[in-house]
Amino acid sequence: MPDYRRARVPGATYFFTVNLHDRTSDLLVREIGLLRASVRAARQRHPFHIDAWVVLPDHMHCLWTLPSGDANFALRWQVIKFGFSRSLPAIEARSAVHIRRRERGIWQRRYWEHLIRDDADYQRHFDYIHINPLKHGHVTRVADWPFSTFHRAVRDGVYPPSWAGEGGVEEWVTGEA
Repeated sequence: MPDYRRARVPGATYFFTVNLHDRTSDLLVREIGLLRASVRAARQRHPFHIDAWVVLPDHMHCLWTLPSGDANFALRWQVIKFGFSRSLPAIEARSAVHIRRRERGIWQRRYWEHLIRDDADYQRHFDYIHINPLKHGHVTRVADWPFSTFHRAVRDGVYPPSWAGEGGVEEWVTGEA
């Protein structure tokens, strides 16, 4: 069995990428209300601050800041994934491994997590989250993707509404905004 080493720092900020098992699915945006309800329920039981989040059809990226003295992001992901999965009809394909482990075939078992190290690291990941719908070709302007905290960041004055707009990903990558 692999030895997954995770950086666990109480009260830290983390970047996550979480994928569906079926990377061709649009389940996350099709069931966005259910996903939001699962996140709300997890936050009620195990609080955390959502710094940034984007939901794409088959995966999502987010930045969370955990409460002081708490480093248990794994429990929060377990609650979110379980809450989302249990509310869906069991119609997905399941491998022999899924069946043997009594798991649904909705989520990839693992997720990517990165401990944010400093302000520059935070800003790079914050921007990466918000540029993602454009990067994947879902929109031509970041502001057109509805399942993102980009809109909150605009309201808070972090980004102008046209950030990474008409110039697209190339403008964001080269810094020629």
